[in-house]
Amino acid sequence: MRQRLLFLLICAALPLSAGALELDAPADIERLLEPHLPDEDGTPRRLQGLIDDILATEGYFSPNYNFSGGDEAPLRLKLDPGPRTHIASVDLAVDGPVDEKTRQALLDGWLLPVGKPFRQEDWNDAKQQILADLLAVEHPDARLADSQAEIDVDTRRAALRAHYDAGARYRFGELRVTGLQRYPASLVERYNRSARAGEAYRVDRLNELQTALQASPYFSSVRASLDRTAPETLPDGSVSAPVLVDVSERPAHRVGFGVGASSNTGARVEASYHTPDLFNQAWALDSGLRLEQKKNTLYGDVFLPPDDKNRRHSVGGMVETTDIQGLRTERYAVGAQSVQMRGSIEQRLSLNWQTETRHPDGAAPVLSRALVPNVMWIWRKVDNPLDPRRGLVAQFQVGGGAKAALSDQNFVRVHSRSQVWLPLGARDTLSLRAEAGYTVADSRQHIPQDYLFRAGGTGSVRGYAYQSLGVKEGDATVGGRYLATLSAEATHWLSQDWGVAAFVDAGDAVDSLQDVRLAVGYGLGARWKSPAGPLGVDLAYGERDRQVQLHFSLAIPF
Repeated sequence: MRQRLLFLLICAALPLSAGALELDAPADIERLLEPHLPDEDGTPRRLQGLIDDILATEGYFSPNYNFSGGDEAPLRLKLDPGPRTHIASVDLAVDGPVDEKTRQALLDGWLLPVGKPFRQEDWNDAKQQILADLLAVEHPDARLADSQAEIDVDTRRAALRAHYDAGARYRFGELRVTGLQRYPASLVERYNRSARAGEAYRVDRLNELQTALQASPYFSSVRASLDRTAPETLPDGSVSAPVLVDVSERPAHRVGFGVGASSNTGARVEASYHTPDLFNQAWALDSGLRLEQKKNTLYGDVFLPPDDKNRRHSVGGMVETTDIQGLRTERYAVGAQSVQMRGSIEQRLSLNWQTETRHPDGAAPVLSRALVPNVMWIWRKVDNPLDPRRGLVAQFQVGGGAKAALSDQNFVRVHSRSQVWLPLGARDTLSLRAEAGYTVADSRQHIPQDYLFRAGGTGSVRGYAYQSLGVKEGDATVGGRYLATLSAEATHWLSQDWGVAAFVDAGDAVDSLQDVRLAVGYGLGARWKSPAGPLGVDLAYGERDRQVQLHFSLAIPF
């Protein structure tokens, strides 16, 4: 904005003529000035004054000019910017009831120390940085009381002074909620884990509360702020102010319809119904019917608000039929789950009961029933949840069933999966993925397919059809007790939104370690950064089957 304004001033100040200005200056100065100088020339006096203003913002206060030409000839300017001005002294002060450790950290973090070249933009940024740090933690009334940059042109020294008034130290007060119609204020309080009464004010904690409420099923918009109109002074001299939360509730009922396609399960149509206030209890119901070429699902899940330990409980049920790789299944399942964040790890505890009838082509039907307690831990540390370039996601789970507890077979299932993203240069990315599983049991018979393993398809081993890698039972492919897959993918971004990828996958699912023979697939793909996350289309060749498979997916980290 500053440079554009100077450009307009120059254009307005210079009279038009037939000549053009030719600039001879050091390369960095030419890059600074040329985009902002007009094609037409002007009087040297006016031009010199305006260039002075531009150079001063970069710390050059004593340039030398040599004009030549004029009249019908082009006006030529040979410019020597002269020596640059550097910071000679800094006088910083932060007044007010600031913790001494915090005060020292603010002063030590000053962005324009002695010896650094003076630039107007750096000076502005440095002043704003300390103010922003004060405003963000405990001091929302902080202000820049005084600032000055004294420039000694002769000695090329800059003396900087910046004094701040931190204002009072604030603490969060009571929660005050507006905009509620169906729900009680206690529902909002259940989500408040960061801005509790008595705790020190931090703007990031207000943002955490706002984000948590916005991500809930109850509110379409949320605004959290500190009410500083009527603060209460506390015995220790700090100030308490209420936390204001203004919300807009989501509609009580929502019906959706959709169509889509997956390279794994084919084309689909779907209808869904959602209400965040089932039985007027703030229970969120998600239900729907999804019809796909290879799988049909009828489901319903009820999610309760978080409890006092920030656990989110849910119950649900589903009916599902599949027809994949010669195996037809009918499955009925009910279950309960509890989800809780424990530091940076998401923990999921669940108990599920299901009955499954599988019909392999060329073999007799098999009935399997299992009651399975399961625990899963997920650790995520990525720079961008939807489009990571650096980071790690790791998942581990263990569960099992027993004949003594409503299961047809004794078994323990262990499964882990991890994915790492590494930047390649300024824009490109390398992704490494590994997955392993083992179901400990005397036999895979009478264990539902959910607790066995198959591989192949998008998200597994590309170059092979979905769940085509497994154990043969009759003419069908069914799940085995062992799983291992590996993947490496390099993505080169051609532009901000479009990229190409090369990948190699390998893996297999077997019933005995003696049968392990990794199936290898490799190929090329296209990537598009959509608003929902990276979309991928891959063309892969499977060495074992000697076939080419087309895969497409939404590549969001699991």
